[in-house]
Amino acid sequence: MYRFETNTPWGDNLHYFLKWTCISCFIGLLVGAVGMIFGYGVQWVTSVWKEHSWTLYLMPVSGVVIIWLYRTFNEEKNKGTNMVLEAISSNRNISFATAPLIFIGTLLTHIVAGSSGREGAALQLGGSLGNQIGRLLDLDEKDKKIAVMCGMSACFAALFGTPMAAGVFSMEVISIGIIYYAALVPCLFSAFIGAGIARLCGLAPEQFLIQSVPAFTPRTAVFTVILGMLCAVVSVLLCVVLHQSEHMYRKYFPNPYLRIIAASLIFILLTLMVGSRDYNGSGIHLIARCMEGESVRYEAFLMKMIFTGVVLGAGFKGGEIVPTMCVGATFGAAVGEICGFDPVLCAACGVTALFVGVTNCPIATVLLAFEMFGYGAMPYFSIIVAVSFTLSGYYGLYSSQKFIYSKIRTEYINIKSH
Repeated sequence: MYRFETNTPWGDNLHYFLKWTCISCFIGLLVGAVGMIFGYGVQWVTSVWKEHSWTLYLMPVSGVVIIWLYRTFNEEKNKGTNMVLEAISSNRNISFATAPLIFIGTLLTHIVAGSSGREGAALQLGGSLGNQIGRLLDLDEKDKKIAVMCGMSACFAALFGTPMAAGVFSMEVISIGIIYYAALVPCLFSAFIGAGIARLCGLAPEQFLIQSVPAFTPRTAVFTVILGMLCAVVSVLLCVVLHQSEHMYRKYFPNPYLRIIAASLIFILLTLMVGSRDYNGSGIHLIARCMEGESVRYEAFLMKMIFTGVVLGAGFKGGEIVPTMCVGATFGAAVGEICGFDPVLCAACGVTALFVGVTNCPIATVLLAFEMFGYGAMPYFSIIVAVSFTLSGYYGLYSSQKFIYSKIRTEYINIKSH
């Protein structure tokens, strides 16, 4: 017979729930509002460079201003999203200047058509604000880490409109193999409130619902596995390009001002050589084209990699997530078109596979796919996430990310991503 244990800490659980319900709602409201403003800001500066192509030639000026701002506030050694991850995995503090600097730096990057995203910036912006709220509320170090994760979830959800994925991503991305379940309620509450604030204020979520999904058959299952294998290779290549571009810039241009000016000139030259603005900006326009069934050039995924490496490696701000999705969408659509499979579904699978390949967050990725593309293609998304996650090895966008457990054996490894 079941015996009720009188020493079960129901009081502690209730106290935790009530406490974090209040804190997470506050963080969700505040960070969600800031994320919404940031989202509208990115949309506005994007419309500026699309309407005024000459802003591209202001890229060196924009880059110099970014470097000057970070040096003025003693943030030249700011490690971006890696710093936020370290604030959770260790007791590292996030400076107050991080939030306004990444906000301004990202807008300055996007107004000159820099190939950069916004979700990486959202993680930094939300993490910084969450950290400051934790300090304001005098939370202890353990609770402050949860506040940082809440901020990350709220800002990510506000910008992308995917609260389920945002809530889980912040708990999953830090240490692969371990999920911080103590942050489950706070992160999900913050994410849904942040997304709700953004939607209430008219900021549309990034959704590309697939209207018609092909039947899941042995033939399509085998193709999905093959596409996942190819996407894993592409995700590793993308990580190598982004990391090596930064190393090469630092090697050949030790001065940060010269580095970012050189990158600006290379970016402008590449844009003129290509003769198209397709690879400028975050790449969300290319994702939209792929999801509408339009054809894109077969080499588009490689070009987007190069353009993004040129920009982010030199010190421009923003994020890697949307460019990563763009690489996945263009690659998936190209493979689908070549092999005679639905290019729209292949583009969605490419987005999903590249996201998990570079972030190593399979649960968040499956949720992201459901929220972005709908539940109809669930078998495809589940399989391609598993394949790409496994075969992408221990590569990742974030060097501070740790793999606590092996991807292929039930053993403890505790290594950092490549």
